[in-house]
Amino acid sequence: MQGLYAVYRKELGHYFASPIAYIFIGLFLILSAFFFNVFLTYFIQKSFEAQMQGMRYGMPPEMDVPGLVMRQFFGILSTLVLFFMPILTMSVYAEERKRGTMELLMTSPVTELQIVLGKFLASLTLYALMLLPTASYLVYMFLRSEPTPPWRMLVAGYAGVLLLGGALLSLGSFISSLTENQLIAAVLTFAAFLIIWVLDLGRNAESGLGAIFSYLSVVRHYDDFTKGVVDTSSLIYYVSFMFLFIFLTVRSVDSMRWRRA
Repeated sequence: MQGLYAVYRKELGHYFASPIAYIFIGLFLILSAFFFNVFLTYFIQKSFEAQMQGMRYGMPPEMDVPGLVMRQFFGILSTLVLFFMPILTMSVYAEERKRGTMELLMTSPVTELQIVLGKFLASLTLYALMLLPTASYLVYMFLRSEPTPPWRMLVAGYAGVLLLGGALLSLGSFISSLTENQLIAAVLTFAAFLIIWVLDLGRNAESGLGAIFSYLSVVRHYDDFTKGVVDTSSLIYYVSFMFLFIFLTVRSVDSMRWRRA
């Protein structure tokens, strides 16, 4: 555990030792705040228009503005994650391999699993810190809403965002371990993300293959969380996804030791 914590602390310190993490988090928060304001303004206006129109007929309709805003907001968060994760993961291993510091890490008294888990947990911590301020937008909306929406929707939504990000981080870290070029790692990671993203297009296909593609899509499982539903199959999917690519990354790091030997 000491080796794991040492790698974790080193990686997390590396993120905040340079302005990259602050720029990265700041840009993400600016974009997320902008879209939240757009969605909130749009649905409040639509709710007001619907009430005015309904009053003409003596039947003012009700719109679930918090629910609509939250679903749209979590949807745009997943899109932002799609673009930001390649930037976050491209240097996890590629930069160290290029600078030659990976060899020093390999000769230290830590195992491959400790290296991989330490780096993964550090990037996941940065990702969680990036998401944390965005919760204040929704909490404020919840406290100002009458009646107050169920808090499980908020908890389930952020659980989904965190699991989605963790899955993409594990995939991006694996790709970063395969090359010394950060740009190549970022491009390949983004391409891989797009592939598993568009697999959801097969959900309407009337075939067994379409059903398989739909299940493998990260989007289909994420949609359940945005509805406030924590499905066991979705939890198993994301945990299995992370376990698979963490395992492959360990094997990739292990191959570096053998090539060095």
